[in-house]
Amino acid sequence: MLDRIALVLLIIGGLNWGLLGLFGFDLVAFIFGGQGAVISRLVYTLVAVSAVWCISLFFKDRELIPG
Repeated sequence: MLDRIALVLLIIGGLNWGLLGLFGFDLVAFIFGGQGAVISRLVYTLVAVSAVWCISLFFKDRELIPG
């Protein structure tokens, strides 16, 4: 479950970075009142923690699917 939450947060972060790179528009800052707003900084921090968490996925054993 934690892997999926981290993945969702990384998708949000990736889409936000894509918008920022393509259009100069920070959606998280727009929604939560600027880059310096506490909630925006919390979202940025959660995305970063999710990225660190997902590094561990490289080292997990893959589950074999019978079939």
